[in-house]
Amino acid sequence: IELVILSHPEKDHYGGLIDVFKNYKVDTFASNGHESGSLDYQVLINEVGGGGIDSVTLIDGMVLRLGMIYLDILNPEVNIDYKNPNDNGVVSLLGYGKFKAIFMADVENMVSDNLSENTKIQHIDYIKVNHHGSKNGLSEKLLQAVEPSIAIISVGAKNTYGHPHSEILNLLEKYNIKVLRTDQLGDVEIESDGKIWRLE
Repeated sequence: IELVILSHPEKDHYGGLIDVFKNYKVDTFASNGHESGSLDYQVLINEVGGGGIDSVTLIDGMVLRLGMIYLDILNPEVNIDYKNPNDNGVVSLLGYGKFKAIFMADVENMVSDNLSENTKIQHIDYIKVNHHGSKNGLSEKLLQAVEPSIAIISVGAKNTYGHPHSEILNLLEKYNIKVLRTDQLGDVEIESDGKIWRLE
């Protein structure tokens, strides 16, 4: 695996990465630079350090290139440390030829609205919906700017938070956006050759 990005150090985001680093060769680990005092998080960091894996701290304005793939980092903002750790999450815009996808981490309404003003995010094919479909995540301003063809909601089945929230599902329906949910479908795989994309 060329690159693993941890959007922010909360257990539902880093917990599964421990096994990734134990079972795969990873070239680079990237994160927002924030840490967690939990024992599980320390296990992850020990796996990264023990494997001699390069570590990178991501901030907005950075661009990573993996072959023909470009990753524009849109968040966290330089010199801004939000009290809400969700708003410090790594938001990345993937570009591969004509295919564009945006991964929204768990950022909430204010950051969504701020990102809506970024001209890079217009006419996106794929959006990974903020914060598992929480009502505090995806904003209408962002959705209007992005105009995605398809929205993926990564969410645990029968979760106790009530995700995805009906307000978000109704908002996506309002704009006639196709929604795929991991609690209903399991893994969702999109393939692209840089010209067209298809759902596997």
